[in-house]
Amino acid sequence: MRVTQQMLFSRYIYNLNSSLTSLMDLNLKAQTQKNINKPSDDPTGMSRVLDHRDTLRSLEQYQENISTAKGWLGAADESLMQVSTIITRAKELATQAATGTVDGDNREQISYELRSLFEQLVGLSNSEFEDKTIYSGHKVDGKAFEEIMWLTTNDDTFGSSVDFTVNGSSNTTVLVQFVDESGTVAVGDNMNLSAAGVRYSVDGGDTWLTDGSISFTGTQGTLNLPSSGTSVDFHSDAVVKNNDPNDPSVADGTWMWIRPSARYIGDDEDQPPLVDKLGSGVSQLSATASGSFLSQNVTVRIDNSSAVTMDQEINYSYSLDGGINWVTGNVAQADTSANSATLGVANGGILTLASNGTNQLQPGQQFVIRPRSADIELDITSSERITLNSVGKDIFGGIYMDPDTVLSAGGAALTLGSSNAGRVFHSNGAPKMAISIQGDDEYSKNLFEVMGNLVAFAETNNQTGIQQCLANLSEAESEINNAMATIGGRENRLSISETIVEGLELNENSLVSAIEDADVSELMTELAQQQIVYESVLRSTSMIMQLNLGKFI
Repeated sequence: MRVTQQMLFSRYIYNLNSSLTSLMDLNLKAQTQKNINKPSDDPTGMSRVLDHRDTLRSLEQYQENISTAKGWLGAADESLMQVSTIITRAKELATQAATGTVDGDNREQISYELRSLFEQLVGLSNSEFEDKTIYSGHKVDGKAFEEIMWLTTNDDTFGSSVDFTVNGSSNTTVLVQFVDESGTVAVGDNMNLSAAGVRYSVDGGDTWLTDGSISFTGTQGTLNLPSSGTSVDFHSDAVVKNNDPNDPSVADGTWMWIRPSARYIGDDEDQPPLVDKLGSGVSQLSATASGSFLSQNVTVRIDNSSAVTMDQEINYSYSLDGGINWVTGNVAQADTSANSATLGVANGGILTLASNGTNQLQPGQQFVIRPRSADIELDITSSERITLNSVGKDIFGGIYMDPDTVLSAGGAALTLGSSNAGRVFHSNGAPKMAISIQGDDEYSKNLFEVMGNLVAFAETNNQTGIQQCLANLSEAESEINNAMATIGGRENRLSISETIVEGLELNENSLVSAIEDADVSELMTELAQQQIVYESVLRSTSMIMQLNLGKFI
């Protein structure tokens, strides 16, 4: 075979390029200390590295979420610790004011600090983290609480029987007494509110004003107190007890305190969830939901091939993602309840259907269960979420208007009053006003109501009322401590999750390193060897390329 110069040259160039390419690859690996710098270096290895990097990015997001959650929960923990400190101070002041060794002047002096403490509590209930309110549910851009005026009475019949709306505001407690101006009703006897006269004090009972009046138009009445800056609308007539016209200190009649409180204006998670009905004939059905639905809407669909009554077997499906995916094959067994049916859905929730004109269910009817949601949650591991915020009314209490009441008004503006709002932690059967009766104390763990009453009783020199508030302060403090324990538990979960995520991150980095990183000592050896190979190729090529026929002629 004849070997031409061109063949030799081509082979030399190929060998040079191959050696140089290998040397450059090793140089690149030496610079990056990575075995894999491009997919062609190790396609399988590169695929594994990319998978691990995706996992690392997820772990980094978990770390960021944990850091954010620490900020939220740390702010909540700190604010509640300050609240606990304020309650401790309020108990000290209440203990002083509840004793018989202090007089009205002393209680007045104590009341100044108590009102300041009340205002501090409102400020702490509106605590923020990164300009987001932490106690208002999803409504993070606004305040959780606002100061309002509410009522307390020493007459439980009056406090339970009449709805009211307090208008205006006052920097001091307004003490109101109802009196008979006709002189025909004995002290302590009943009379109608619409026929009563009124006297009131804005300086704790030191002086009494008589320029107030009660006027009724039909069933609607207004208590006007011109010098106080407040008035009260009553939405029906009521029975009150006559006070001694000559001695305001005698408590045989009906007294009323117009005093500070706070209204919660955030979200809640109260039961039951709302249920929307869709499909033919649903107007003749009633639907209610109970149990646990977490924070997501659940859609329930009737799947029978034809109409069925509620005592027959009902086939149904439910969806947790708005109808994209359905959990099918659910069956409510036939029973003897002809006018109601109970369907179980995910997470322990129950949908109860009842007749409201018909007991038939039609194929395709849908019921959308909308649980109230206030939690802001973040993923802290692949299988765990944590709640950042809290529902303020479930911690501090206050006065709350149910959002269903707002919806039922059809967009009309509502003025806060006892007909559309109530005291948190007090059942629907409880008096609409706070009650203060000697020997029959009203239990309350509603911090803002307890503190509001404490301010009122200190400002009006009411030793019995202060004693009642002192007992209730301990109940409210227990509620705050429970909230602190809940937040502390979440913080402990964060610490554990952070340790887990850090361990997973270390493991993933080790796996990536094992695949991707080069062995430096081995790499240096290969690089030295390749340099020798390249230099040998250059030297041998140079020697052979110098040989030609002319040198042998």
